[in-house]
Amino acid sequence: QVQLVESGGGLVQAGGSLRLSCAASGRTFSNYVMGWFRQAPGKEHEFVAAISWSGVSTSYADSVKGRFTISRDNAKNTVNLQMNSLKPEDTAVYYCAAAASPIIATTPPLYNYWGQGTQVTVSS
Repeated sequence: QVQLVESGGGLVQAGGSLRLSCAASGRTFSNYVMGWFRQAPGKEHEFVAAISWSGVSTSYADSVKGRFTISRDNAKNTVNLQMNSLKPEDTAVYYCAAAASPIIATTPPLYNYWGQGTQVTVSS
């Protein structure tokens, strides 16, 4: 079992930045691919970014490429999402998730554990 707790959400103006963090506990954190997803009202979970267990490989949704950066610290059992140049369409609940996968996963069913989510609201 892996427990995930997100933090860092909030209200920001368009063009601003936020840094989300996810703290993991339980099984060996470094064994898991870590991902961030988001869900806007009335929409499905949307893939945002993912990072391999080693941190060497990353993947981003086209909508956030060049603006968001995912990183992880296996010594601290944390994964972060730096979000810059935020847009109103980035408004959503952001979820951290862990996948027991040998390769980067970009679809929700491949993720085994999920956090409770943190709200990000970008005003225009």
